[in-house]
Amino acid sequence: MLKTGILHPQLARVMAELRHMDMLVIADAGLPIPKGVERVDLGWKPGCPKYLEVLEEIEKYMITEKAIFAKEALIVSPELHEKSLALLPKGIPVEYIPHKELKKMTEEAKAIVLTGEFTGYTNVILISGCAY
Repeated sequence: MLKTGILHPQLARVMAELRHMDMLVIADAGLPIPKGVERVDLGWKPGCPKYLEVLEEIEKYMITEKAIFAKEALIVSPELHEKSLALLPKGIPVEYIPHKELKKMTEEAKAIVLTGEFTGYTNVILISGCAY
């Protein structure tokens, strides 16, 4: 039994399987899951776990090379978005695309991690970096 780190077995496995340039999506409760993409559903009631909690914990262990957000996040939830940026590694490229394009990109993701977040457009595609 683990006593620290990510205890959710499916999420721990997915993270251990990430390789350079793989995409991991952290999403609000409503993001659709494309056919064939693994779903890691963490939400168990509205607001739990929060998007920021999940992003913060994943960033403790993941090497993130780039982050992609929906442009709509800047308008709908700017304060939440600013907090998201603060959790990412300093200096990584951050890209903004229309939400419709972001949903299309998720078709290529290794997995989508659904949170219990009920704030719209709280989704990020994290591009995995390399440990060396």
